[in-house]
Amino acid sequence: MHYLSTRGFAATPHFSEILLGGLAPDGGLYLPAQYPQVSASELDTWRNLSYANLAFEILKKFATDIPENDLRLLTDKTYTEAVYCNTRESESAKEITPLRKLQSEQGSTLLLQALSNGPTLAFKDMAMQLLGNLFEYVLARDGSELNIFGATSGDTGSAAEYAMRGKKGIRVFMLSPHLKMSAFQSAQMFSLQDPNIFNIAVKGVFDDCQDMVKAVSNDLGFKSQYKIGTVNSINWARVVAQVVYYFRGYLSATKHNSEKVSFTVPSGNFGNICAGHIARMMGLPIDKLIVATNENDVLNEFFSTGIYRVRKSAETYHTSSPSMDISKASNFERFIFDLIGRDAARVKALFAKVESQGGFDLSGKAGSDGDEFKFVNQYGFLAGRSTHQDRLNTIRYAHEHYEIMIDPHTADGIKVARENMQPGIPMIVLETALPAKFNETIREALDKDADRPLGMHNIEDLPQRFDVMDVDVSAVKQYIASHVDE
Repeated sequence: MHYLSTRGFAATPHFSEILLGGLAPDGGLYLPAQYPQVSASELDTWRNLSYANLAFEILKKFATDIPENDLRLLTDKTYTEAVYCNTRESESAKEITPLRKLQSEQGSTLLLQALSNGPTLAFKDMAMQLLGNLFEYVLARDGSELNIFGATSGDTGSAAEYAMRGKKGIRVFMLSPHLKMSAFQSAQMFSLQDPNIFNIAVKGVFDDCQDMVKAVSNDLGFKSQYKIGTVNSINWARVVAQVVYYFRGYLSATKHNSEKVSFTVPSGNFGNICAGHIARMMGLPIDKLIVATNENDVLNEFFSTGIYRVRKSAETYHTSSPSMDISKASNFERFIFDLIGRDAARVKALFAKVESQGGFDLSGKAGSDGDEFKFVNQYGFLAGRSTHQDRLNTIRYAHEHYEIMIDPHTADGIKVARENMQPGIPMIVLETALPAKFNETIREALDKDADRPLGMHNIEDLPQRFDVMDVDVSAVKQYIASHVDE
């Protein structure tokens, strides 16, 4: 398996070569030169596999330069009950990502796929725990080290830090928007005292943090000198690891390969649902992939009109589903690459226009940049939008009718999913996080606190260690250099 850049970088590296690096040297994102295909007989065989074995079968199609015995050891080490089943008491948690039927009415079935059984109570753990083990494996094999530089709107940061803490040869430098995460999210990150973890709170919004990460990644000299890697959703290995739970969700919801399912995915950065797109391109029988956004509805606008219009920092809302307070979707370039026929030169031009003019238009109307929006339905994409009041209403509805407590991002997903259900096609909503991470909104909706797993009842009271910084690329470079050179 070789990989290529969405912007045309000439080299075709293997999986291990792109694992640590993030962006391609030309600023593009990596994708397989061809998507591996999954046969009907493979799907039949995979129905009875454990999650770890399913992950191995899928990952070996992408990580062809890692010996299969080593890869199997890595998936076996990652996907265990000890790692993923310590947050729920239900027996079904042993399935790692169990499905729960929420409703079945008039031939339509709504299901919730639990993805928040990991150590930081968010779906990011599903990929990040594997990434930590992959990084450690490759670094030890090559006798190297890595300085991870990333940005988070809430959950990526804690998932990365918990996956990398104590890992040999790895430091983590994580940017987050100052005072714009929930108290629980901030405490999860800032209370870590591990010497290889560095938290930087940026006086801005998530997109400012993300732009700083891209700027550093595009400085190839600095990136090489200080061995900079990334764990943001632009990292290809993270996307591949997320592909696994789409297959698991489908196989758990169906009995025969002739059946289809749809997925609704709360999404801001397009990483989670990009994995669903890849699963569909591999041959997984997915009918619809539905993007659920909050008030920061850049993706909803594109999938409704064909216009991709990023918002400036001042136009980005601070909402009650803060992990989706994103107005520039980093992974969206991967889908656009496929949508316009893998034309790297056009992708480069379109995303140059994003930087210079704030977006592009594929609606096909006079003066637009193309007419490929007409092909979106062929990829199964739809979208919908949710507001703060929608979230409160959905949290209350789920508590009353489904007898569950959901976090506000999952509420965005359920709200949009219920608007798009079709008879005969199960609708799976991907859970985002446990409600304990967003207790402020749970209290507003239900007038009571969210349940917390053992060991996390007073996490906000722990000592916190972080530095505050302006939006300044040169300053963050100096910060990284000073701590690496200690």
